[in-house]
Amino acid sequence: MQKPDSLIFDMDGTLWDAVDTYTESWNLIFKKINLGRIMVREELLERIGWDGEKVMQAVLPEFDREKRQEIYNEVNDLRRKLLPEKGGILYDGVLDGLKQLATRYRLFILSNCASGVIRIFIDWADIDQHITDEMAYGVNCMPKHHNIKLLTEMHGLKNPVYIGDTAGDGEQSRLAGVPFVFVTYGFGSTDDYDLKFHDFKSLTQYFMEL
Repeated sequence: MQKPDSLIFDMDGTLWDAVDTYTESWNLIFKKINLGRIMVREELLERIGWDGEKVMQAVLPEFDREKRQEIYNEVNDLRRKLLPEKGGILYDGVLDGLKQLATRYRLFILSNCASGVIRIFIDWADIDQHITDEMAYGVNCMPKHHNIKLLTEMHGLKNPVYIGDTAGDGEQSRLAGVPFVFVTYGFGSTDDYDLKFHDFKSLTQYFMEL
């Protein structure tokens, strides 16, 4: 792997855990529409990192696509209201790590979340000064490999790497033609990676010494 000039981070499972807030947003909407169902954290964990279309099909199979989209939009609207107040759990070492890494690399966040959620996370964590740009699935409904390439082209990146926590992140990195850095403390598992770290502090140390 060549020395990178930029680091593109996944968000959920890589920088923070906001699954409890995400779960609450689903359950409040389920209650509002009298769906008679409760989402539990473990159920949502299985779908973290999926794009919106796949999530809708899995969570709301009894509805047609138009109704699924309507419900999903309500969930995301509520989520954008809950997140600034409730936030999530920032992984150990992330704040200091991003501050250090930003002195050596351009940093980006790319996630399969709804539009606006990455910006809420950036503001909540107070890391705007460290992040060059961000891209969410909800902006253009395109897969991660497309958006990795998009960020690469937009910012003239020469050797970006993608850092994530699931097998899907690895697959999308391969499709984008960039190295994949796997963090084991997140929500998924994979044996296909170029580098692996068990905590954010180790990741930071490696790239600061590279």
